[in-house]
Amino acid sequence: MKTLKQPIKIILLFMFTGSFIVSANETNIRKRIENVGFLTPESVEYNAHEDVYLVTNINGHPLEKDSNGFISKLSPDGKVIDLKWLDGAKPGTTLHAPKGASIINNLLYVTDINQVHIFSLPDGQQKKSITIVGSTFLNGITPGQGDSVYVTDSGLNAAFKPTGTDAIYKVWSNGRYELVVQDAKMGAPNGLWDNGNGLQVVTFKSGQMVHITPSGKQKILPTPPSGGLDGLVKLNDGRFLFSSWGGSAIYALNEDNTYSLFADALDAPADLGVDSKRNRLLIPLFKQNAVVFLPF
Repeated sequence: MKTLKQPIKIILLFMFTGSFIVSANETNIRKRIENVGFLTPESVEYNAHEDVYLVTNINGHPLEKDSNGFISKLSPDGKVIDLKWLDGAKPGTTLHAPKGASIINNLLYVTDINQVHIFSLPDGQQKKSITIVGSTFLNGITPGQGDSVYVTDSGLNAAFKPTGTDAIYKVWSNGRYELVVQDAKMGAPNGLWDNGNGLQVVTFKSGQMVHITPSGKQKILPTPPSGGLDGLVKLNDGRFLFSSWGGSAIYALNEDNTYSLFADALDAPADLGVDSKRNRLLIPLFKQNAVVFLPF
């Protein structure tokens, strides 16, 4: 990461949909989307087919089945296309506290407490809700092979105390699912990535980076710089980027298993997304009701 050598210029642009804050100089451009109606944004997923961003909004307690969660549709220039494109308050849509989101084959998968919801794209019709029996806090999600996804159970209750259900599941679009690994000592698994030869996982409570082999064995990697780990993505250059609440930052795990700071001054950065068209990292700020765009 390059060191900024000139003072950062701040430009504030007010629009009828909200506000943009752009921090810029010759080496870095950071755009912050706020005051547009987001309510506890947890994840941002890039829909390449429509060239839009989908933002999950918990809107309340992460474990309350209150039917008020929603998913926003956001343009790459930061304008809200539809704040409540999918709305748990509307008949025919189940969304309580939506968290991780992933798109495979024109299907949108969303984790929500103890269920994985599947919506068709681009119409947003709900196809099914899959209840993962025994789970308590379904959270991170990543595409698997074929029509499957992997999801984490962070194993937390309403008081954010451990339930002992920490696990990773594989879920198929037909409603079938299977347990990949379950370990009460995992420390609240959160973001994950299918690396082809296993899964890379970050944990929220224990603040670890873990590799899960295809047989389900855990390999603890070097300890990251700070804890409260949430989102995880992999770039084409081989680096993993992950968010840290403890560091208010995004860190990179390099190919030599060393860590470096990618971006800081980010309060409660949650589940990350990647705009592959623009080489842009998408960062929801859980406590700020904001989303940040950051180039890489």
